Amino acid sequence: MSTGPAVEWLNYHHLLYFWTVVREGGVSRAAERLRLAQPTISAQVRVLEQTLGETLLERKGRRVVPTEVGRVVYGYADEIFSIGRELVGTLKGRPSGRPPQLTVGVANAVPKLIVQRLLRPAIDAAGPVRLVCREGNPEQLVSALATHALDVIISDAPAPPHVRVRVFNHLLGESGLSFFAGGALAAKVRRRFPRSLAGVPWLLPTSNTSLRRALDQWFESRSLHPRVLAEFEDSALMDAFAEEGAAVFPAPTAIEKQVCRHYRVRVIGRTDDVRERYYAVSAERRIKHPAVAAITAAAHDVLKG
Repeated sequence: MSTGPAVEWLNYHHLLYFWTVVREGGVSRAAERLRLAQPTISAQVRVLEQTLGETLLERKGRRVVPTEVGRVVYGYADEIFSIGRELVGTLKGRPSGRPPQLTVGVANAVPKLIVQRLLRPAIDAAGPVRLVCREGNPEQLVSALATHALDVIISDAPAPPHVRVRVFNHLLGESGLSFFAGGALAAKVRRRFPRSLAGVPWLLPTSNTSLRRALDQWFESRSLHPRVLAEFEDSALMDAFAEEGAAVFPAPTAIEKQVCRHYRVRVIGRTDDVRERYYAVSAERRIKHPAVAAITAAAHDVLKG
C-alpha cells in the first residue's frame, strides 16, 4: 500500500549545533555552550551540510562565518528555536505575548537615515511588531526574499532584471539631492555652486549604484571633473568618513536637516536633476503584511522631508 510521497526530515539536533556555532561566533564557544567536544560539533554540522547539499560555514582568517546559504539557514533556525522557546513558555503558563516579526532586507546603498524614517511607521502604526533588519547587496536580498527569509526589501533601485525570481517593485517615493561639506570647505564651495565643485575632494558611491550613475551624468552635463577621494558601496561607511567634513558628499534632500545635525556639516547646494528613488520589493503583487502596508502608506510623506 502506498504511503504517499517521501518526506524529507531535518535533524534539529544538527540544526541546533549549526545555529549555536553561528550565534556563539565559533566552534570552540559553541562546544562550551553545549558542553560537547569540538570534533562532535564539527562532525554534526558536516552531516547537516550533507543533508542540505550546501556548504553552511566557511573560514575567514581565524574565524568561522556562515556562507550566503548559511545565513539563510541561520535565519530560519533562529525563528524555529524562538518559536520552540515560546511553546515551552506557553505550556508552562507563561505566554510570551510575542509580537509578529517583520524581517526587512536593506540594500547597502540606501542611506540609513532614510531606512530609519521609512521603517518607523511599521513600529508606530502597525501595532506591536518585532523588527529585524538584514543588509546586503540586491542580488543576495532578492534570493533571501524568494526563500521567504525576508518579508520585504528596501532598495534604491528595482530588483535586478537578471535575477530569475518573481518579485514585485513598489515605488515608495523619491527625493532630490543635496550636497554637504564641513568647516572651511563648506564656506569655500557654497559660493558659485555648482561651478565651485570642480577640483574639490569628493566622497561618492561606487559606480555600480544607481545614484553614482546619475551623479556621473550630472557631472558630465556641467563639465565637472570631481576629484574622488574615496568610493563606498555601503552608505553607512561613507557617512562615517563624511563626519570628518573634509570632502563633499551627497545625500537625499529629504534628510538634509538630520544629516547636518548628525554629522555637523552644512548644505552647500541642491539639485532636482538627480532624483533618488526608493522601492519596496516584495514577493507578492498586493502587499498583505500590515507592517509593510504601513511603510508604503506613509512613505510618500516621509520622503518629502
